[in-house]
Amino acid sequence: MASHGTAQGTAPPARAGIVRIVAASLVGTTIEWYDFFLYGSAAALVFNSLFFPSSDPLVGTLLSFLTYAVGFAARPLGGVVFGHYGDRMGRKKLLVISLLMMGGATFAMGLLPTHATIGVGAPVLLTVLRLVQGFALGGEWGGAVLLVSEHGGDKRRGFWASWPQAGAPGGNLLATGVLALLAAVQSEEAFLAWGWRVPFLLSGVLVMIGLWIRISVTESPVFLEAQRKAEAAAAAGAQEKPPVVEVFRTSRREVLTAIGTRFGENISYYILTAFVLVYVTVHLDLPKSDALNAVLIGSAFHFVTIPLWGALSDRVGRRPVTLIGALGMAGWAFAFFALIDSRSFPVIALAVTVGLLFHGAMYGPQAAFISELFDTKVRYSGASMGSQLASIIGGALAPIIAVELLKDYDSALPVALYLSAAALVTAVTVHFARETRGRDLATDETTDPAPAPAPKHEGTVPLNS
Repeated sequence: MASHGTAQGTAPPARAGIVRIVAASLVGTTIEWYDFFLYGSAAALVFNSLFFPSSDPLVGTLLSFLTYAVGFAARPLGGVVFGHYGDRMGRKKLLVISLLMMGGATFAMGLLPTHATIGVGAPVLLTVLRLVQGFALGGEWGGAVLLVSEHGGDKRRGFWASWPQAGAPGGNLLATGVLALLAAVQSEEAFLAWGWRVPFLLSGVLVMIGLWIRISVTESPVFLEAQRKAEAAAAAGAQEKPPVVEVFRTSRREVLTAIGTRFGENISYYILTAFVLVYVTVHLDLPKSDALNAVLIGSAFHFVTIPLWGALSDRVGRRPVTLIGALGMAGWAFAFFALIDSRSFPVIALAVTVGLLFHGAMYGPQAAFISELFDTKVRYSGASMGSQLASIIGGALAPIIAVELLKDYDSALPVALYLSAAALVTAVTVHFARETRGRDLATDETTDPAPAPAPKHEGTVPLNS
């Protein structure tokens, strides 16, 4: 069982040290999510006409989102590869590699010729670069949240580990903001001709900044201790299985818990931030600035509140906070589309913002929760595999399923039902999961013997209950 703030638990580092680790993880994840979300926004707004021209705007958008999903398909492979080497070589080295891969692929997208120039070769090259993006992001998430989780102390892990999570809305805020700015100052013709390339080329500058910050951090002390033990065991003749094999041998339930926890969160995020761009601009025929600015406002609130949800999970537990978000999203799904159908920009912005607040309640505690599910020697592999497998069946398909439902039924009700059902899957998963708040990450629960329970004394109250 997890220990809750015991003296043997992970000691909290000096505040300056953990702040530096958090800053490095936040900047890196913000840049990588900027790259990844930039594609999603471009897929909804420009790629459908530049790389997948079609007489039907929704068909072109559907094809565009199919390449968007390809990036998700590569994420589990990235999670396995980065997880294996991250559990063997360390978190820091792999985070540097993932940042370089992601930034390089995004920069190259800004240089791609379009369908009008080279024909079918354009979407093929776009798809290849999207695969590289997905592979890199598959290794980024696990490493970034583990570096913070394993540096942070047991009592405030939810707060500190939620900051890399804030990199997702931070990256989306940056990507959507740049696109909104360009759309505002350029004509439609100029934006389609060359303006869309600017945010992709900007990635090269951002990656250099992120690389400079990320190289300066130290390796996780929890990993270094686990590595020392592994080397001692190897010297004694012990045979260690590859981390991916060990995960499925000892932690199958934990992987399934991670998948279920991320399922509704993943689907809701991409409907609230990617599909909504299609719904507002294509279905409601409103200006793209309305959709972009609504996501921009919602992402700002999302960025600020994610660490607050993480901090709340340190006080009441990971499960209760996640349930608030999942059950709230299940109900809000119907109000969300009803408000957007008002065609009023303030109401649309409110719908997106409240939806992202519920999403943040699922997302904020998630980094600590999933990190605490796994032992150190398989933590990178287990966390990455669980989260990225959820991305394939959740986030990858969400915009495609939502667009297809809208295309077939010409109504948002089926999309709302889909979103609500996904949130309920997460609620059920978390309801039956064990609480992990306060676990000592240096202790391997699958191999270390559990401590004998302390004798109960009538009239006493357990600490940190």
